[in-house]
Amino acid sequence: MDHKALLASLPPDTRAALTRRRPGPGLARLAAHITLILATGSYVALGLPLWWLMMLPLGVVMTFLFTLEHECTHATPFTGGWFNEAVGTACGLLLILPFRWFRFFHLAHHRHTGDPTRDPEIAGHPRPGTRAALALYLTGWGFWRGNLAALLRNAAARPAPYVPPRQRRAVIWEARAHIAIWLTALLTIPPSYLLSLWLLPLLLGQPALRLYLLAEHGLCPPVANMLANTRTTRTTRAIRFLAWNMPYHAEHHAFPAVPFHALPKLHEKTRAHLQQVSPGYAAFTRSYLRSLR
Repeated sequence: MDHKALLASLPPDTRAALTRRRPGPGLARLAAHITLILATGSYVALGLPLWWLMMLPLGVVMTFLFTLEHECTHATPFTGGWFNEAVGTACGLLLILPFRWFRFFHLAHHRHTGDPTRDPEIAGHPRPGTRAALALYLTGWGFWRGNLAALLRNAAARPAPYVPPRQRRAVIWEARAHIAIWLTALLTIPPSYLLSLWLLPLLLGQPALRLYLLAEHGLCPPVANMLANTRTTRTTRAIRFLAWNMPYHAEHHAFPAVPFHALPKLHEKTRAHLQQVSPGYAAFTRSYLRSLR
């Protein structure tokens, strides 16, 4: 059974219950995520013993705001549309990943998942096929290079074709505004704070995020069925918390209108039909390493 047939088999009241947005879960998860950032960031800012080691956990909890920004592109984590936009925009500013542009990038990924020519996640820059390429991938080099190139293209009024014509102007001015904000931050905030509380943690957190993202579609066949081209990874409650339940990724791709807090319920209804399931991120990484040249 493919994902379309599976969704069609769900009763209308079940689909309605799964897609119902509630304010409580999103606000509670957001408050907890911000608390983690403030706690680790304060430890670094106060220069407490071995503060420089704390930049790594700070970087991990910061970079995993990517999963929240991703959820905001679907307008599912919060009930208020304006609040989804505001949170997504704030995440984009922090992660150097403009939110409006990323929404169109990500929706194109959903439409063409696994297509080597039309999925913008892999078009022109496939997943690593050697151990050397994997090592470079884990640094985040490709992520930073690709995002900065897109940012400059957007600022120069040359957005990618997946940006709808009616949204091109907004994406162009978003890029220009973000560049102005980041330059202002670089010129006004003391370099020591910029490095220890923002830029270095973002760099240090990338390997964890890269490994996590690689499991979503790595080693999956390039087919149209979302239950086959996307992987669900069984993992700990802590990782599911940090990643806003996105380890249930096949479920998310099959039914992206389902909010993060309802994905475990959707998993119960889809798990018998999932074709790509990993027992954990360590297990997936071992499998990926065995597949490399």
